[in-house]
Amino acid sequence: MITSKTAQQLDQLERTALAHGGVVRTARLIQEGVSRHTLVTARESGLLLPLRRGWVATPGADAELTAAARWGVVLTCVTSARRHGLWVLAEERAHVACPPHATGARPDRVTVHWAKPLVPRHPDDLVDPVPNALVLAASCLPREEALAIWESAFRKGMIDATVLGRMNLPPAARGLLALARPFSDSGLETIFIVRLRWLPVAITPQVWLAGKPVDFLIGDRLVVQIDGGHHVGAQRARDNAHDAELMLLGYHVIRVSYAEVVEDWPAVQRRILDAVAQGLHLAR
Repeated sequence: MITSKTAQQLDQLERTALAHGGVVRTARLIQEGVSRHTLVTARESGLLLPLRRGWVATPGADAELTAAARWGVVLTCVTSARRHGLWVLAEERAHVACPPHATGARPDRVTVHWAKPLVPRHPDDLVDPVPNALVLAASCLPREEALAIWESAFRKGMIDATVLGRMNLPPAARGLLALARPFSDSGLETIFIVRLRWLPVAITPQVWLAGKPVDFLIGDRLVVQIDGGHHVGAQRARDNAHDAELMLLGYHVIRVSYAEVVEDWPAVQRRILDAVAQGLHLAR
């Protein structure tokens, strides 16, 4: 029979576990006031499922966190970035972190990072803090993809450049810190400007023209807009109306899609270079 005190502790246990994505250390539950007797009751009743020594999960808990706890790893790099809500271009497999001298079996079909973390990981952590994810992404991902994640973190206010600059950053991360800016509206815009940085023409992101911001102004008059999945219906009509206003003001507008930038960059670049060659970026 479950006493009222045990019932209260089971409720506390469930709330604590859910606050950690459904996956939690038993030590955390005990710190929160859950008795060992209640832990046994929770396991016997199916409220908690054992994962490995010291870790339990609620039924239906976050699958990635469950796997991380079971294997004794921390989700990091691009996987951590995605979970923190940062802009990620692609994630072909999960990225996990292990202590530099860890031994034992590791999950298959994942990318394992062994480096010592920049910021110490709390024992409860199953997802790396943002600074750790950024540092690993800097040396793991193609530079433009890593920069897109860094600029996403700046844009969302998740990191402070001054604080990060005081840390012992490895060279790849130090290089991205020098490049990263919070101005791109999305990671796709970061990739766009990185790929055209060589062009000897000014490229200015997020310029306010005719009452609205445009993604890029190249030179004085060439506007480039990158359309995401929202460019449909009423939004598309508003965008088209804005394009018309810009053209009446003497601007030339080029619109490209997410798929074009990611999958057919040469065609996008050729279109822009042809426009520059015709002087469409110049004020007349």
